[in-house]
Amino acid sequence: MTSGVSASARLLEDKIEGRVLTSNDDEYDEARAVWNAMVDRRPRMIVRCATADDVATAVRYARDSDLEIGVRCGGHGVLGAAVPEDGLMIDLTRMGQVRVDPQSRRAWVQGGALLGALDHAVQRHGLATTAGNVSHTGVGGLTLGGGMGWLARQFGLSCDNVASFEVVTAEGNTVRASVTENPELYWGLRGGGGNFGVVTEFEFRLHPVAGETLVVDLWFGLDDAPAVFRGWRDLNVAAPRQATFTAWVGDMDGRPMASVGYVWIGDPGEGRELLPSLRALGRPATERVQEMSYVDLQRMDDNVERHTLRRYWKGHYVRALPDDAIEAFLLRGTSDGHGNHLPAASLQAYGGAIADVPDEDAAFSPRDTSFEFVTAARWSEIAEDEPRMGAARHYAGSLDQFASGAYVNVLTDEGPAGVRRAYPPEKLARLTTLKDAWDPQNIFHLNHNIPPSGHLRPA
Repeated sequence: MTSGVSASARLLEDKIEGRVLTSNDDEYDEARAVWNAMVDRRPRMIVRCATADDVATAVRYARDSDLEIGVRCGGHGVLGAAVPEDGLMIDLTRMGQVRVDPQSRRAWVQGGALLGALDHAVQRHGLATTAGNVSHTGVGGLTLGGGMGWLARQFGLSCDNVASFEVVTAEGNTVRASVTENPELYWGLRGGGGNFGVVTEFEFRLHPVAGETLVVDLWFGLDDAPAVFRGWRDLNVAAPRQATFTAWVGDMDGRPMASVGYVWIGDPGEGRELLPSLRALGRPATERVQEMSYVDLQRMDDNVERHTLRRYWKGHYVRALPDDAIEAFLLRGTSDGHGNHLPAASLQAYGGAIADVPDEDAAFSPRDTSFEFVTAARWSEIAEDEPRMGAARHYAGSLDQFASGAYVNVLTDEGPAGVRRAYPPEKLARLTTLKDAWDPQNIFHLNHNIPPSGHLRPA
């Protein structure tokens, strides 16, 4: 670290309430570590912002110093775009407060808050809003990409429940976006990712949620799974909105297994009424039928999705799940479902309130998705990087013919082709116009980038 960089860091720190870290600081290595252990980049500065004004100051400093900007909330983006090599990381983790007004059913959530903080704060009042399924995920990244969660079939995606955003723009100004203030920006922030600014506060609409849930999983061997999956698919068509149908395939005790089930948000007794139809599909090798609180449900997968592992994933949206797609899902890119380094995969049902929102109302697409497919590899050894990633790519490729788009939050290294999968041409054109208006120099380009028309920075 040169003395010039250290002096610059001190000058920047004098202008903010937070802190500026460089490689000379003890906290630096911890601050640059994110969820995917494959990411090992070294920012020139990490600005631990305490206020929206700090964020604005950091944006202006980075812009004037020609430093790439990464924005960290939960750090769950699998590419680790929050960590810019020799750039400036805007670290929002100190901005994690959640303020709740139970009378108006509103929550004001700072841009660095994690889902667990949101869930805990609102459940104290018997309220909730749609949030993802791992409590150490950041509210910001999840919501800006759309935000699927167990409440989405009842109340819509996370982005559908945002009443307003507070945003620091590429010019370093702070603006609000809502139906009445900067409505086009409001449209783009609901699914357009981090392309238009740094969101420092979200205002969420909340819903009465008593906090009772039921989780059901029935596991089968691969020989029995195809018929069971076909029946599970058909049952999903008429499933109540309280139920989100789920499926999984992977290895258990050294052999491939598959499961079908659902997550029910509401009275567990009512949720159990779906069990006879599900059990009638076949005799499971084992099963789980478990009641738990909503908060416990939201952190159920926290350990599986823990930090320190190397990770890679691929995903698709599908409008239908024909028999051939079920077979491809179960075989995981192989001829018989067996093999080394095969990733697990999941299916999660959409529909319900997600599809109620007119597709043109927000940047998120597509609203007519039936299921989301994600194959997720995780491992520890560097030597396994290529075979693990290769197996995930091959597996996802075996379902390409059934795909009808992609969730922007599950894109990895697809580049511009992935962005074109996430947004249809008319939405991508509208998002490009929005980018021209709010970030014409592509200051915010370390993301699944929607470049402005001028292409002044590389996508």
